[in-house]
Amino acid sequence: MAAALLWSTSGLFVKSPPLQALEENDRALVIACFRALIAGTCLLPFVNWKRARWHLKMLPMVVCFAAMNFLFIAALTQGTAAAAIFLQYTGTGWAFLFGALFLKEPVTRANLEALAFGFAGIVCIVGGQWHGSQFTGTLLALGSGLAYGGVIASLRALNREDSAWLVVLNHLVSGAVLIPWVATLGLLPTGPQWLVIGALGTFQMGLPYVLFARGLATVPAQEAGLITLLEAILNPFWVWLFWNEKVALSTWLGGALILIGLLGRYVVFRGR
Repeated sequence: MAAALLWSTSGLFVKSPPLQALEENDRALVIACFRALIAGTCLLPFVNWKRARWHLKMLPMVVCFAAMNFLFIAALTQGTAAAAIFLQYTGTGWAFLFGALFLKEPVTRANLEALAFGFAGIVCIVGGQWHGSQFTGTLLALGSGLAYGGVIASLRALNREDSAWLVVLNHLVSGAVLIPWVATLGLLPTGPQWLVIGALGTFQMGLPYVLFARGLATVPAQEAGLITLLEAILNPFWVWLFWNEKVALSTWLGGALILIGLLGRYVVFRGR
């Protein structure tokens, strides 16, 4: 639960006044780059270096994670925290599809029902923002969810690898690939901005992975997955509470459909 609480603070930090002071067109690049590098560095001590290795099967994972990292931050800067996090959670549905197509995993009725709710939620969120000023952010969030699905499917295919190594690799690569673009900006965060980005990297990204991994030692994976759904509920709540961000009714409705689909998959129909 502590991991879910910390993960849920992404919108709170990204939409804070220090980071909002960054140039809007550069904001996502700077935040995504340094957040990932800081998180990956913090997690280095947890890697079992005897099991750390690289092979080409990891390439789809790091590409998807790098895309997800940038697109999620870009979605937060261009749209609402609610749309960003709800559409991020459609990644589970995309993972069902990728697993069936590429990993030959069985297609169950429970998965199809969760997919139906998920895509209904997408229609509500995207349709509600169709002519709105935050439509670009909504599309970025949808892309983030798609990339997240690729990450989940890739991690399933790499389940024999050291998990801490995969997490560190994903973060460091996703930060490193953005360095050339950040360097061309000629822009470095100020002192207060470094503090917020540092908090994003350590408390919002790094520490939760450690807590979640330790929690899995005593909590069943299904239950742990449900607890992390708190992130989707709390993320827009913190942004509303601290920064008074308003969210369209269609976004809440779409988010509810996505979460209902996930809850149904892991609670009501978990044995199907």
